[in-house]
Amino acid sequence: MKIVIIDGYTLNPGDLSWEGFEALGDLTVYDRSSDEEVAERSQGAEALITNKAIVSRELIESLESLKYIGVLATGVNIVDLDAATVRNIPVCNIAGYGPYSVAQMAFAHILNHTHHLAEHVADVKDGGWSRCPDFCYWLHPLIELKDLTLGIVGLGMIGRASAGIAKGFGMKVLAHDPFVSGDPPEGIEFTDLDELFSQSDFLTLHCPLTDDNEKFVNADRLAQMKSTAFLVNTARGPLVDEDALASVLNEGRIAGAGVDVLFEEPPGMDNPLMTAKNCSITPHISWATKMARSRLMGMAVDNLVAYKKGEITNCVNL
Repeated sequence: MKIVIIDGYTLNPGDLSWEGFEALGDLTVYDRSSDEEVAERSQGAEALITNKAIVSRELIESLESLKYIGVLATGVNIVDLDAATVRNIPVCNIAGYGPYSVAQMAFAHILNHTHHLAEHVADVKDGGWSRCPDFCYWLHPLIELKDLTLGIVGLGMIGRASAGIAKGFGMKVLAHDPFVSGDPPEGIEFTDLDELFSQSDFLTLHCPLTDDNEKFVNADRLAQMKSTAFLVNTARGPLVDEDALASVLNEGRIAGAGVDVLFEEPPGMDNPLMTAKNCSITPHISWATKMARSRLMGMAVDNLVAYKKGEITNCVNL
């Protein structure tokens, strides 16, 4: 089997091994591929593996040997699923490889905000503490999480991991997820979006992006939030109307935001959140701990092993 990994660098910049794929066939790995290079480099592939490179209808139709598409991520919007289905080509993704890593990043943003950690570190290195007449100082009021409310949109594995961390801090946890039925897990209260946005001191997004929820965090939703509330997005950038978020931040109508994802990635420097007040941006790294990437690698190999055995797993289109 000829296996082509079209953009492998973000998963494996050199600290993991491709040996699992190497054992399954003739492997070629490209660190990165431009749109123009994808078509050329994919020729002859029986198994095409992508992270963010686009696998379009035109590409799928042009690859006569193609039998399998693997996505090194959970989201599969980069693949034309209809075109793959027409040719009976399974598209297999990876889910559940890093819920604790993503939840950890959500709380990294929360804790950075509550203690203004980055600002204090920078000020100390700039001599602020050395010049201080007292044994300590703080640049902003510091916030304790106990008894404050965390609102979670999306109560899958990541949302539940975030809830567990919140409960460890003594927080109240509200959640909204229209796809979860029955009673909520212990210590979590289900509610509607109106109450979630209006009651949360910290609101974190852990839901998938769908046609129905793009930019659902819009001006109206943001207007429901407390002026002291903080928004976290480690899910998908298009869930948030970035212009609306920048406006409420610059006008002080919410306290801040921490985002690990943006509508366009990499972003242009004209993105309104780049200059928005009290907005911390990290470069889509919540998934990227070595432990999570190692699990992802193993699951991607397992998906291809299953395909070769005729036992397709994690298929999203057939």
